[in-house]
Amino acid sequence: MDNFKSPINNRRSLDGFKPVERNKRLNNTTSRPTTISRSNILSNIPQKSSNISNRPGPSLVGLTLPNNYSKSNNFSKVKQPKMKRKKSFKRKLFLSFTGFAVVLLISVVGFIAYQGFSTVDKVFHGNIVSDITAPFNNTQLKGESSGRVNFLLAGDSVGDPNHQGAQLTDSMIILSLNVKTRTAFLLSIPRDLWIYIPGLSSYQKINAANDVTNFSASGYPNGGMGELEQVIQTQLGIPIDYYGLINYTAFSDAVNSVGGVTINIQSPDPRGLYDPYTNIKLPNGPVTLNGQQALNLARARGDGPGAYGFPQSDFDRTAHQRQLLTAVAEKALSLGFLSNPAKISNLFNAFGNNLQTDLSLQNVLRLIQLAKNINPNSIQSYAFSYGSTNNHPKPILTGYLDPSSGQDALIPTLGVGNYSALTSYYKQLTSNNPLIQESAPIVILNASNQVGLAAKEAAVLRKQGYNIETIANASTTYPTSMIVNGSNGQEPQTLNALTKTFSSQATITSTVSYSGESAEAGNYFASFVIILGNNFKVN
Repeated sequence: MDNFKSPINNRRSLDGFKPVERNKRLNNTTSRPTTISRSNILSNIPQKSSNISNRPGPSLVGLTLPNNYSKSNNFSKVKQPKMKRKKSFKRKLFLSFTGFAVVLLISVVGFIAYQGFSTVDKVFHGNIVSDITAPFNNTQLKGESSGRVNFLLAGDSVGDPNHQGAQLTDSMIILSLNVKTRTAFLLSIPRDLWIYIPGLSSYQKINAANDVTNFSASGYPNGGMGELEQVIQTQLGIPIDYYGLINYTAFSDAVNSVGGVTINIQSPDPRGLYDPYTNIKLPNGPVTLNGQQALNLARARGDGPGAYGFPQSDFDRTAHQRQLLTAVAEKALSLGFLSNPAKISNLFNAFGNNLQTDLSLQNVLRLIQLAKNINPNSIQSYAFSYGSTNNHPKPILTGYLDPSSGQDALIPTLGVGNYSALTSYYKQLTSNNPLIQESAPIVILNASNQVGLAAKEAAVLRKQGYNIETIANASTTYPTSMIVNGSNGQEPQTLNALTKTFSSQATITSTVSYSGESAEAGNYFASFVIILGNNFKVN
């Protein structure tokens, strides 16, 4: 529109310009025209003036200006409002979908993170604060300062509806980690070991200790696992730093979480293994097992009708348990579980409420740091001997029938309650002394006229780490001393040490004759028999 009407008596300021000044510039009169044309306004606007910026100009409200007006006037600096362009429907749809996808992604990641933290907190008794700060806390593990950390790994029967003793720890394995040499071994404790359990005030099989749910003592966790730790530490002489109690469900799920495991069956029976109670039938050689099959093998001891491949019953079962644990660790390492949070989360989800431990997340991260360079294939596997072996021709354990309860059990060969041989075996596995490591059985016979000679020499040798099992008198006296070597090359470190110690006082032979000093060795089952003659003097 080219003109506008304005009320004559309107005295308000409009757009910052006073009406009176505007009227003077237009007509130089006090009367205001009803209609103002575009040509009149343009003719009265100075085109060139040095002080135009100091004078108020006309109001342009309601006017239509020529296209070139802004180029020749200072009003070109006035910004005109821009028209908003309407977004297309496709653009709106794309932005909406992208926003929804981002929100959904954040929600999913947040839920997974929450689930992961929730599972970790259930297992390791933590919270969001301890979870976040755990990677930055490098506190040492218990036992680390001494160079060795021991974990008690126990398995109960929770999750097995056919098992009547759900709280009994049918599997007990010591995982011992040398933090200096980065080596480790597994040592099984037989579930049928007859031992005194304070919480039950009687001798019982050691697997009953976990039934003492009201146990509480300083330095031990509360409940049955605390009672089990105390029994192992005080009576067997094996220190325990941490424990983990896992049930059947968790073990099976853990095997499945790594995609199954492959182990090598080496049964003395050419047919392999068969146990009808657990429905396991496997050939000799490499076999791949899923979670349920691995669980069945871990439970089998070959005592069902028609079973074969388990000549040592529960000892064969514990050997398979150690084999399976090593296989799971090896598979997890090969799949990069330790460097993949998602895979670790899957493994923790397999545990969930099925794992009980006194390890914190901080402890676990430190453990991973210490154990990351250990090859699972290098982990040694041991058990207290029940039958004769190369290193232990004299077994540590033997069968026992309790007269009061009628229970079949295992006791030390030295008698009920005497666990010194079991303690010595653990020390053999953890010592840096090669003599203790080999722990070759040695017999010392006094074949001289010196009273107490064998006992005196035994005291000296024991301080050096020799395993002196028997001290006795020879059948007769001899003028010279002799060592009869019956080790068959199994204890080379002990042989070398004995050679140096007795080089000037005794001869060494591996031949046993029917006369002379060597004949004395025929009455003893040992790796070395030392016959001390009249020429021998205690160093």
